[in-house]
Amino acid sequence: MRLKARVLISVAALAVAAWQPVQVSAQAANLAQALPDVADLAEKLLPSVVEISVQSKSADAPQQTAPSDQNPFKDFFDEFLKRKQQQGNKDEPPKDPGKDPGKDTGKDAGKNPDKNKDAPLPDSLVNAMGSGFIIDSKGIIVTNNHVIADAVNIRVHLQDGTLLKAELVGHDAKTDIAVIRVKPDHDLPAVIFGDSDKARIGQWALAIGNPFGLGGSVSLGIVSARGRDINSGPYDDYFQTDAAINKGNSGGPLFNLNGEVIGVNTAIFSPSGGSVGIGFSVPSNEVKSVADQLIKFGETRRGWLGVKLQTLTPDVAEGLGMQKAHGALIADVTAGGPSEKAGVKAGDVIIGFDGRAVDDSRTLRRIVAQAEVGKEIEVKVLRDGKEQTLKVVLGRLEEGEKLAAAADTKKPDAPAPANLQVLGMTINDLTDETRKTFKLDDKIQGAIISDVAKDGYAAEKGLAVGDVISEAGGKPVTNAQDVATAVEQANKDGKNSVLMLVAHAGNAQDTRFVALKLKK
Repeated sequence: MRLKARVLISVAALAVAAWQPVQVSAQAANLAQALPDVADLAEKLLPSVVEISVQSKSADAPQQTAPSDQNPFKDFFDEFLKRKQQQGNKDEPPKDPGKDPGKDTGKDAGKNPDKNKDAPLPDSLVNAMGSGFIIDSKGIIVTNNHVIADAVNIRVHLQDGTLLKAELVGHDAKTDIAVIRVKPDHDLPAVIFGDSDKARIGQWALAIGNPFGLGGSVSLGIVSARGRDINSGPYDDYFQTDAAINKGNSGGPLFNLNGEVIGVNTAIFSPSGGSVGIGFSVPSNEVKSVADQLIKFGETRRGWLGVKLQTLTPDVAEGLGMQKAHGALIADVTAGGPSEKAGVKAGDVIIGFDGRAVDDSRTLRRIVAQAEVGKEIEVKVLRDGKEQTLKVVLGRLEEGEKLAAAADTKKPDAPAPANLQVLGMTINDLTDETRKTFKLDDKIQGAIISDVAKDGYAAEKGLAVGDVISEAGGKPVTNAQDVATAVEQANKDGKNSVLMLVAHAGNAQDTRFVALKLKK
């Protein structure tokens, strides 16, 4: 009986074995029809993607290309990278055979024979590698800012093996984009930017770059998500892709299947240091805007509203009388800035900018930064539950940042005598004595917090001793009683919370709205 069972199992196994190849073959055929063939596209695009080798002053060079000590291929990569770095550190790029090896072979040959030579460099420099792509046939290349950060020597390796010295055109840390230039003796194959706004989740995406120094590597995936905020800068709006991106891919392009650049590969999420299918790319529309400014001016020129923005949470929105949290909440207006001149006030919620809807503060930061400096913009705001349209002439962010520099924010030495107990806080009137004790800004008005209960809602919201409440319930505060009155009125109106405008440590330049629940 056991023998018969074994025979039956064997026969069944043979039957399955005979059937499976047909099924696998059919599945493979269907899969082959579904997957795109990118061989021709890759062949066309590869010459436009470059390897970048950098000698940097930074001890924390982000594009270190060596794998971890636990990697089984570590010895192979160490030897490979050593050869690549030795090639990149030669005094001169390769010369064409048959020409005088002591002369420059570029279009400016004879004018400056030593233009591709480097002065002796200190041994303490860090060698790193990254990627880039050509956007102008005359030698303009886009990469990541962190690839060339603190660089003293930048080399570009073309697909045909040519090695060229590069110079920095401009860089922008806020978006991690940089532009460099080489001087080739012939036109280079350039790529074009696509419209990243049209890229959809699930569309195919092709990444080309220089992972671990392995130049000309191609990987295929999809656009996995849009609008990712990875807390790397004020304008985070990354594509997420599962196309393989590793160390050394930074600065390389992410293409759509039309061969258009839709992003610049910038970061990965990886516990291991290698690709786990979660990579992030800066959208091409933002890249193009920044690159154009860097090429034209050598620096960025972003629009500036002159406001401090705060995330509009549901409880703060309720305190403002809004049914739903949408828009960008203004916590403070910079004195002398564009918004103050246009009549914008703290507590306004911006819901529209230059004809575009504003969903949140992140959206507003990006579209303001991309707007033209000096342009008059219509800004739609919600104020006291009503829509208003104001006209603001945009300033320049780079100049506005200096104007809006934070004032002295020293913390208070000791609390002042108590006056009123409100929502887990002790509130005091502002007097000459309390101003001196807490080292307050002379311009600040309101009531000061002299104590905060550790288990109270105020403490949960981050309020602290020395903070000053300048508005409560939508009305200015001149003393502690105004705060108590606002709380009492909110209770009478049946509200769940009361909205307060608070200056941290009494600093008029560091204010935010806080919605305090009336019942714990």
